Amino acid sequence: MFITTGMAILTSVFPREKRGRGIGILVTSVYVGLATGPFVGGFLTGLLGWRSIFALMVLLGLISLAIAVRFLKGEWAEARGEKFDIQGSVIYAVAIFLLVYGATRILDREAAILFFAGCLGLVLFYRRQKKTPYPVFEVGLFQGNRTFLFSSLAALIHYAATFAVTFQISLYLQYLKGMEPQNAGTILMIQPVMMALFSAQAGKLSDTVQPRVLASAGMGLTALGLAFFVFLRESTGLWLVASNLALLGFGFALFSSPNMSAIMGSVDRRQYGIASGTVATMRLLGQMFSMAIATVFLAIFIGRQEIRVENYPLFQTSMQACFMFFVLLCVVGIGFSLFRGEVRK
Repeated sequence: MFITTGMAILTSVFPREKRGRGIGILVTSVYVGLATGPFVGGFLTGLLGWRSIFALMVLLGLISLAIAVRFLKGEWAEARGEKFDIQGSVIYAVAIFLLVYGATRILDREAAILFFAGCLGLVLFYRRQKKTPYPVFEVGLFQGNRTFLFSSLAALIHYAATFAVTFQISLYLQYLKGMEPQNAGTILMIQPVMMALFSAQAGKLSDTVQPRVLASAGMGLTALGLAFFVFLRESTGLWLVASNLALLGFGFALFSSPNMSAIMGSVDRRQYGIASGTVATMRLLGQMFSMAIATVFLAIFIGRQEIRVENYPLFQTSMQACFMFFVLLCVVGIGFSLFRGEVRK
């Protein structure tokens, strides 16, 4: 509720020529939180215990609420009076649950059945949304708006190809390189730090340069970074791993803000909420599918065993095959990103 409405409100108050800058600042804030959260959480846990993290969240939540009440004025609500499609929402929720849960255990027969049931549920949801007068999701956006469709697919693919990188490299650093979790976490922080440093600049640049150009370049850099990890070995230097994580972070920053700007700029004002919800949905689905893909490759090469010294070579092969698959995903995503069309003349 917080993330979706936040993006919609921000888009509604920024003029079109400055929208990319505003979205870039929002994305930067997200990545600053992702970069500082683990360190602050670890510090609080060591100093005051893990319960202090939740106490801090109460304080931050109250501050956020006070800021919203004090400064957010004159919100739009151009779809006021339209009925909420409860039945369609239930169908969608069940379908997504079956789809994601089935994907995480796709090698099991029962899970595969759930996965395909989820796919059928989405087909049912799509057909219902075309007929209902007040759909919870206007599927026509995907039919008559190529920029919205291709930008959304590009986001889904990009998150699916990148989210599990942290998972894979974390295992690589701890098992193959023998690093302590805290030291491995420090190296992994390089990627979100790069995202935080460059997302605002990328968003501002998308106000003057077509988002498809910037986002495609960003996904190209992501594909290049993923391709390097295909050749990752136990003997690979840590400085090379760190440098490549920095490259991935820069590519992600170059893609994320301009792509969000393209999605939000391709719809009418009354559809900001739907577009913002689509951004969040594509991100979360992509992240879940990314982890599902990584676990499937682990299951194929290692099975249900724990990662031990004797199967380190199998783990390395699994990781390399997974990164190769992610590179292929990015190549497809670049195609969607390039041919989405221009957001503005």
